[in-house]
Amino acid sequence: MNAIVKHPIIPREKLDFGLDESIPRYWMGGDAFRTRLMDAMFVSFPEGERFFMSSVRHFRERVTDPALQEDIKAFNRQEAQHGIVHSRFNDLLRRQGLPIDAVEGKLRRQLAWVLEHRTPEFNLAVTAACEHITALMAEAFFSDLATMKDADPRVRAMMAWHAMEEMEHKAVAFDTMQVAGIGYGLRVRAMLFITVMFTVRRLRDANIFLKSDGFSRRERLVLMGRGLWWVFGPKGVLSSMRKPWLDYFRRDFHPWQHDVLPQYRQWLEAYTRTGDPVAAGEALFAPPA
Repeated sequence: MNAIVKHPIIPREKLDFGLDESIPRYWMGGDAFRTRLMDAMFVSFPEGERFFMSSVRHFRERVTDPALQEDIKAFNRQEAQHGIVHSRFNDLLRRQGLPIDAVEGKLRRQLAWVLEHRTPEFNLAVTAACEHITALMAEAFFSDLATMKDADPRVRAMMAWHAMEEMEHKAVAFDTMQVAGIGYGLRVRAMLFITVMFTVRRLRDANIFLKSDGFSRRERLVLMGRGLWWVFGPKGVLSSMRKPWLDYFRRDFHPWQHDVLPQYRQWLEAYTRTGDPVAAGEALFAPPA
């Protein structure tokens, strides 16, 4: 598989998505399960981004390549902005009455334990695996625009911005992992670990949020049964990730063997022209001229 030319990592700061109470409670087309599953993923981002930055930062002194040094700086700036914006969205969920403090607090304690008790090499391998998964999720949610067409425009604009930047910096942790001398075995174990843990915990948090919304146990089972088909069915939104996810297990894999989405260039042109992340997000869904 041939390498593809990578794209510059461009930190974009002071972004305003209009994340206020006018956003519908079930912003994903009125679907409670889909909304709360996405919310459960969003809640994990601020603490997760801090973990990623810490994991990469630990090995920064070993990096001698000036280009990778600059990529690490830009990676940290992008991840910091992702944490800031998603913290604002989490504040909105908190005002809806969801137990955000409890969920964030538990995740914070778990990640602090991992940083203290697992090796720096393991933490970096987990970060590289997460970066691969988030880049694939960008493709999963925006390669077929029908997936997000009924979402609130402000939330999907936030998702689009995050997705496009994930594609820009998707190789930074992986390249740092190579500098750190992390081998194939640990890379594979970290991917299997984080795939299972992330899936189980986000489904758990989605159930917690639905319970907080007042859905009974039976209602939650029905919602989750129907929703899991949307996620993992033969044409599920995450089922499309199967092949590129498996590519990570090839010994000669590198993230830049996967090109960015064609929509990336469309989003980048709109953002460069307008400076407005919501307008850039909407440009993805505009009918052809």
